[in-house]
Amino acid sequence: MLAISAAFLILAGVSSTAQAAAPLLGQYLSRVEPSELFPGADRFGPIHNSVPVAPILQGDKVLGYAYLNSDFVNTTGYSGRPIHVLVGLGTDARVAGAKLVDHHEPIVLIGIAAERINRFIAGYVGQSVVALASQSSSSPPVDIVSGATVTVMVIGDSIVRSGRKVAQALGLAGAAATTAQSKRVLDPTQGDVEDWATLVGDGSVRRLALTVGEVNAAFERTGKAEAMAKPEPGAADESFIDLYATLVSIPAIGRSLLGEAEYQTLAQKLKPGQHALLIAGQGRYSFKGSGYVRGGIFDRIELVQGDTGVRFRDRTHSRLGGVAAAGAPDFPEVGLFVIPEGTEFDPAEPWRLSLLVQRATGALEKAFVSFDLGYQPPAKYLKTEAVTPPAPTMAAATAVAPEQDPSAEIPLWQRIWENRLVDIAVTLSAIAFLTGLFFFQDSLVRRPALYQRVRIGFLLFTLVWLGWYAKAQLSVVNIFTFADAVRTEFRWDYFLMDPLVFILWFSVAASILFWGRGAFCGWLCPFGALQELLYKVGQLLHLPKVKVPFGVHQRLWPIKYMIFLVLFGLSMYSLSAAERGAEVEPFKTAIILHFFRDWWFVLFAVALLAAGLFIERFFCRYLCPLGAALAIPGRMRMFDWLRRYKECGSPCQRCGNECPVQAIHPEGHINPNECIQCMHCQVLYHHDQKCPVMIQRRLKREKRAAGSSLA
Repeated sequence: MLAISAAFLILAGVSSTAQAAAPLLGQYLSRVEPSELFPGADRFGPIHNSVPVAPILQGDKVLGYAYLNSDFVNTTGYSGRPIHVLVGLGTDARVAGAKLVDHHEPIVLIGIAAERINRFIAGYVGQSVVALASQSSSSPPVDIVSGATVTVMVIGDSIVRSGRKVAQALGLAGAAATTAQSKRVLDPTQGDVEDWATLVGDGSVRRLALTVGEVNAAFERTGKAEAMAKPEPGAADESFIDLYATLVSIPAIGRSLLGEAEYQTLAQKLKPGQHALLIAGQGRYSFKGSGYVRGGIFDRIELVQGDTGVRFRDRTHSRLGGVAAAGAPDFPEVGLFVIPEGTEFDPAEPWRLSLLVQRATGALEKAFVSFDLGYQPPAKYLKTEAVTPPAPTMAAATAVAPEQDPSAEIPLWQRIWENRLVDIAVTLSAIAFLTGLFFFQDSLVRRPALYQRVRIGFLLFTLVWLGWYAKAQLSVVNIFTFADAVRTEFRWDYFLMDPLVFILWFSVAASILFWGRGAFCGWLCPFGALQELLYKVGQLLHLPKVKVPFGVHQRLWPIKYMIFLVLFGLSMYSLSAAERGAEVEPFKTAIILHFFRDWWFVLFAVALLAAGLFIERFFCRYLCPLGAALAIPGRMRMFDWLRRYKECGSPCQRCGNECPVQAIHPEGHINPNECIQCMHCQVLYHHDQKCPVMIQRRLKREKRAAGSSLA
């Protein structure tokens, strides 16, 4: 039932994805003060008729121009939607100010503090967009925000590329675009099928070879002590990465590297004017990395040509088994990357492939350096054509609206779901198995030994696979984010970014109608599983078991409801403040980050787990705000699945004494708000060696059987 409900609600969510709105400068100017984009400014002038820029004025003096980055270049981030940044550009083509005004990046909304993103953007203030656009490296002039690499690099690139277009359109600092009377173009009839050595030798295939020593030296040049303190191990001349790249949409190169059949398949797939790269690498560093598996974006490589940057997504990538050219190395990584249709790319002009190298400097922090593999198409593949320069117009500076960007056709959340089909199948199977256990629990609890094996096995699965591996730990923060979205601008794609968390939440919603919060808290919560398993280990080690007097217990369990209400009220005022307060949950430390965190977070989590060695599920009982939040709607459950005898509580106290969370009151009734549906009381209910009622029934059966045998 849980699996069916989850699948139904998932389909309902998929059908409700939102449409992106067209970005317009006028919609966002009212959100900022002129002085935020240019110090000393007091007003904005009217938006220009032919290009979306607004003069920034001090009195009647023009200080610079305000523009929206997404009006000029593609700014699609992880969310598959534009990241809108208002930029103030001085008459000297230097950034005077910039402000993030609208985005839907899940990593920024729920994981990365906005202050860190703002500090990154502020690093561009005072920089010349003309100078930045002409640099040979795509590394930004400020530190990348670890954990939001793609997001901040999209922001940085868009500020530079859109700024250059504005500078060219307005003729700022000598950046007016020039025209040419002739240009080089590809000649598809030129070139022959060649072997690997010839292709590398004549520049058809370009190479970037980095050693361990060169990478360590690059990090030393950053001046970051934390990065220099963790050098790449190995000899200085040891290979770090041997990277090769070329344009396989050049017919001769494509036939040489792909083979005739594979090249023809590629040629049929490419749209007119579309091109593709072949990238191959070997060594200890992967140019693909693993980020694209989770997010769908290859965040270690970028194609750069002029002021156009292209990051590749999983749907434009194809794995290749190898390189067909004679004498080619046996590369462990070979990929075919199609440049998205509509991208401003000229195959006859130079371009570069920027490789981002990252180094962990802490549990969540990373340092970055970048290296460029430059590519100049060999002259033998080119020819010269005369062209008529177009009449200059300011409107030519505007880019295609982001809604027309082909990379946004398939939402990012959908690509993430496609990449995690195995994880989704395992999660749904586990939920279906648990649903069966609950519906047919009588068959299980009559077999105490089998029940114990199933119980421990499922808790191990929840902790190890669902928690530590898949990181599908629900949090009270999810509730605050959902409530905030409902109050402001609800979009399903906010919550579809993590498929396992999405499935679990709808499973919880369905299970609350049947069993209350216990189905999640008792079986599917990784931190709850960790507490219970550690307690069992403690009992095997003969650690003392602390029995909290029921009167004291009754006064302690409301604490978690108070914590939840305080955090919920705080979220109404400030979602980011509520997220910081939600650190009372040790879930992030113990489950998501595997205890690799600042010492005070680790100490807090370890202290709670240590208390749980003596008081079973200590955190669940008294402090968990998520359990409190789920208990409130749990009162709506439609069925009472836990059986009781009239003798329960008077005089028998066996179930109450053995309940792992003391959810059974002395008078015998079960408090559904505190029950975790562990089924232990149901094992006792059917146990003819422990339950007094069942003992009496067994003795009567044995007496009758003895009498029959004598007769």
